[in-house]
Amino acid sequence: MQRYFIQSEQFRDQTILLDGEEAHHLIRVMRARPGDRIIVSDGDRLEALAELTRIDKDAAEARVVEWLAMDREPAVQVTVAQSLPKGDKLELVIQKGTELGACRFIPFISERTVVQYDERKEAKRLERWRKIAKEAAEQSHRSRVPQVEAPATWKQILQMREQFDLALLCYEQVGGSAGLRPLLQKLREEWIQRTSAAAKAAEARVQGPSVLLVIGPEGGFSEREAQQAAQAGMHLVGLGKRILRTETAGLVGLACIMYEFNEMGGAL
Repeated sequence: MQRYFIQSEQFRDQTILLDGEEAHHLIRVMRARPGDRIIVSDGDRLEALAELTRIDKDAAEARVVEWLAMDREPAVQVTVAQSLPKGDKLELVIQKGTELGACRFIPFISERTVVQYDERKEAKRLERWRKIAKEAAEQSHRSRVPQVEAPATWKQILQMREQFDLALLCYEQVGGSAGLRPLLQKLREEWIQRTSAAAKAAEARVQGPSVLLVIGPEGGFSEREAQQAAQAGMHLVGLGKRILRTETAGLVGLACIMYEFNEMGGAL
């Protein structure tokens, strides 16, 4: 069933209005007809199974059949900070990372970044990256569209460490000697303990832990950057004995995190 993200104001009590790109896709690409059903979400607090009641040339209207729970987001909130790679590799990272469950993407410039940063061009690329995240969220039936931020500096990435429960920098020099698993298991156990304590005390649900996953460019991080990251409180981790491409590393790290938090199936 097709899923569309729209603005909150397009929900009008039991009626939903679709226009713009969503209406174009629904009418021209999917060739929808009155009576067809879709899922519509504002990516925040409203999500509904809706039935199309009217289709015009550039707009459509639907009625709410059933309000749905927005429960498709991972418990663990992972931000992928990716040093700008060459070509369209970041598009792949955003698309597949969205499918895997990342909640946020932050491109950044590091010492060995090959891409020449052009603010005017990046504005257009940022618009495209956000569109890719939205389309991937619709395809994978996410409840929310991940944030895609404008490119940051390496200094800004280092300063973000304190915003997260755990910060991981993938550094090929450590190989398989400093793996993800012990750190993730410890974080998961701490979260389960907090959740259990909150449940016993009849408190509000404990928010899932936040993880920053930092990935270097094609040439990896310099030794100086690795030292700076460690000094900032990040853990330097490896993803095995093999060297992964920059567009592979983030997706592998993200999949490992989701697996350890049972987001690939199973219960805590």
